[in-house]
Amino acid sequence: MKLIIAIIKPYKLDEVKAALAEIGVGGMTVTEVKGHGRQKGHTEMYRGAEYFVDFVAKVQVMAAVPDDVAEGAVAAIRAAARTDQIGDGKIFLLDLMDAVRIRTGERGEEAL
Repeated sequence: MKLIIAIIKPYKLDEVKAALAEIGVGGMTVTEVKGHGRQKGHTEMYRGAEYFVDFVAKVQVMAAVPDDVAEGAVAAIRAAARTDQIGDGKIFLLDLMDAVRIRTGERGEEAL
């Protein structure tokens, strides 16, 4: 099993969700996050004053998937979240040792 963590632009969430649903990934967790990388933030105007925003609002999507679905899920997220602009985000792919469904006690891929 793999754990996919994707940091994307907030307005791309619906497209990523639809792309994952299309390949059979039904469950995910979404969190609003802030961060910066190469983008290094940007300047904005508020009531006539310019200020620097160094942490940019993003959305973190986490999904646990079987090994045979992982590469397809990464490709789907990349295609749906890509704008060809700086700050499109990152996708992290981690090995997932185990998963347990709390209600039934199912383990491994059956718990996904």
